[in-house]
Amino acid sequence: MTSKQRAYLRSMANTMETILYIGKDGIVPGTIKQASDALEAREIIKCAIQQNCPLTAKEALNELCATLEAEPVQCIGRRFVMYRPSKDNPRIVLP
Repeated sequence: MTSKQRAYLRSMANTMETILYIGKDGIVPGTIKQASDALEAREIIKCAIQQNCPLTAKEALNELCATLEAEPVQCIGRRFVMYRPSKDNPRIVLP
């Protein structure tokens, strides 16, 4: 992914609501399923780490991206954004 594409996705994620929260149990199979379903439906999702989570946002982002074959877009503080094109009907067209 080029920096121009990443910047485009960052601008899209700016106004998005956080839809996935990772809590004290860290990344569990339920979290992975939820993230995968959300990525298939929306292609880009914003996630957040709760205060009592054992992982940092960067660690969670890297682990989820590796598991889900997604691209990391942004990681700031406790929030991060990832992108994966939909297999069935891709809607986001990258520049």
